[in-house]
Amino acid sequence: MNTKELFLKLLSYESITPDDAGSLDFIQNYMSDFNALRIDKEDTKNLLLYKRFGDGKHLCFAGHVDVVPPGDGWDSDPFNPITKDGYIYARGSQDMKSGVCAFLQACKDAKNFNGTLSVILTSDEEGDALFGTIEVLKYLRERDFLPDFSIVAEPTCEKVFGDTIKIGRRGSINGILEVFGKQGHAAYPEKSINPVNLIAPILDKLAGHYFDDGDEDFAPSQLVITDIRSGMEVTNVTPSRLKLMFNVRNSTKTKKSDIEKYIDSLFKDLDHKLTLFQGAKPFVTNRDSKIVKLLKYAANEVVNVEPKLSTSGGTSDARLLAEYGVETVELGVINDRIHAVNERCKLEEVENLKKIFDKVIENF
Repeated sequence: MNTKELFLKLLSYESITPDDAGSLDFIQNYMSDFNALRIDKEDTKNLLLYKRFGDGKHLCFAGHVDVVPPGDGWDSDPFNPITKDGYIYARGSQDMKSGVCAFLQACKDAKNFNGTLSVILTSDEEGDALFGTIEVLKYLRERDFLPDFSIVAEPTCEKVFGDTIKIGRRGSINGILEVFGKQGHAAYPEKSINPVNLIAPILDKLAGHYFDDGDEDFAPSQLVITDIRSGMEVTNVTPSRLKLMFNVRNSTKTKKSDIEKYIDSLFKDLDHKLTLFQGAKPFVTNRDSKIVKLLKYAANEVVNVEPKLSTSGGTSDARLLAEYGVETVELGVINDRIHAVNERCKLEEVENLKKIFDKVIENF
């Protein structure tokens, strides 16, 4: 099976989170030269593949076979991939069966490697990610078999294939702020405590606030308000409560406790409740790491592009590998249609990504 055939096969599985739709069974059989372990939990399917070539370092490729629901408005069946104008159209073509295809084929073709190659695949990256990659990492830690380095083949490129390598990701902190008052008649505002009035003079100190100035690796950590609501949608009753929701994509310079301290200081004289949830922690891999340098070299050799190093975007399972001390980077295809209708990817990008991974393995 060549790269195109493998890519089309993977795209044909209707693997909407957390259902792998049988794709992991196929992959396990396809990668028969590798040892295979299924580490399934709850409704999440996880596959670990590994092969020891020598006594050197352990390099892991990681990704997910699950995809988001296709939605309405496709020009073709999202799980019956079609080729048109050099593109392959299907759900998951960019995010991220392209990357999975590339590293599976590279690992299958590997001959001379001086260490251990492994693959981690899950069916629950696009969902809550509670029982996916994290469970495989727990298993590996218990057996002292964690990788030294990992490449997550998420779609990272922006304009031209090979132009962006992710060396880290911002964290994500979600917040809910409630401000309490006293309901009353709009004609007698002096008899009520209106939380909208209470928050009005403070709002400009909250909306868009920067908690740090950023650095070489990260943009500043900024508070982004996502929702404000209060009242009963009537004109003659003042509300008793206001609820404000926000998100902070934080760098390594800002912690959850910094956000809590700042908001509580703003609202210290008001009856309020703040709830914060850290959905993902930030991480960054040293720019001088072996895996960063090698991936840059390989991309330049294959497509003659000098990749920039970035930490932009949302979260990915790379953060989980980093939490376990694995030096982690991300490189994949262009991501201009991820999660969108008529998602598509050039076969050439997948083939070049496979060549980059070949070169990383050869020169590791």
